[in-house]
Amino acid sequence: MQIADLETPVPVIDLDRVDRNLEAMQDYCDRHGLRLRPHIKTHKLPHLARRQVELGAVGITCQKLGEAEVMADAGLDDILISYPLIGPAKALRLAGLARRARMSVAVDSGMALDTAAAAAAASGAEIGVLVEFESGANRVGVGTVAEALDLARRAAAPPGLRFDGLMTYPLGAAAAGFIAESHAAFALAGIEIRTVSGGGTPTAWTAHETLGLTELRVGTYVYHDRATVAAGAAALDDCALQLIATVVSRPTPDRAVIDAGSKSLSSDLLAPEAGRGYGLLLDYPDAVIVRLNEEHGTVDLSGSARKPALGERLRILPNHVCVVSNLHDAVATARNGRVVGAVPIAARGRTT
Repeated sequence: MQIADLETPVPVIDLDRVDRNLEAMQDYCDRHGLRLRPHIKTHKLPHLARRQVELGAVGITCQKLGEAEVMADAGLDDILISYPLIGPAKALRLAGLARRARMSVAVDSGMALDTAAAAAAASGAEIGVLVEFESGANRVGVGTVAEALDLARRAAAPPGLRFDGLMTYPLGAAAAGFIAESHAAFALAGIEIRTVSGGGTPTAWTAHETLGLTELRVGTYVYHDRATVAAGAAALDDCALQLIATVVSRPTPDRAVIDAGSKSLSSDLLAPEAGRGYGLLLDYPDAVIVRLNEEHGTVDLSGSARKPALGERLRILPNHVCVVSNLHDAVATARNGRVVGAVPIAARGRTT
């Protein structure tokens, strides 16, 4: 089967490019003495997670318990959940995971620490703790070294918890400063920081410049997307996932409608200078996907000298590929332009 024979909209991954991307990141980490713990929220595919571990990853990162449960079912046995877990229901599920995999969790509050402690007590297994600190994303994470040190001390008290170290996203000058200050303060307190974990594909190739970093969490590198290309972390030839869509209407000479809307493509936008619209039309780079409805994508063709015909298949590079994985039941796999299979996206839709 050719890619042109697939029913659209459909995500297609180029397996040769995936292989190159996985090997390149593992080689980078090996050369710089960093442990690689890839984030599977990008691909959500157990067989790719296993391949990452086979190549040398120390384990995997999951964002939600549901993802971790799918991966544990598939035999992955060293899992970090890099998202705050709060409450008894989460503790019960974490306990179930801890009985069959080496689990670690990120915390930035006493309540998250209590949840991990409850899971450790219920499972009878040790659970590692990474204290997350804020380094520029303005999302989760403690804001001061004093707060991090307090949580590290508290993590050492309940039986079954193990303080492993610190984690953050993104990497940069703020992260480096926090890491340096933490090493000094923790050393005075007699607490060892065994792991400093940092994330983000856009800055991955300079991660080794962050002094004190020991572990890299990256996800998008497996496929890359328009955002990582814009950040200089990849070239177009590195991008392994394309969404194939069909032109289903040409109401005017300067407007096309495709069968990929917000249920197929990410609604994330890039900075205007990095690229306009909801994805790059690889064969019509001057056309712009200007609007997404649920099942419709509206394409402005006014700036494109060439214009696609009704019924034509279009190759779209997503702005944010992780979202696209989560929107589809399966991904087609291809080598040399030929479809070689279809793989269910096993961990898609796992929002809890």
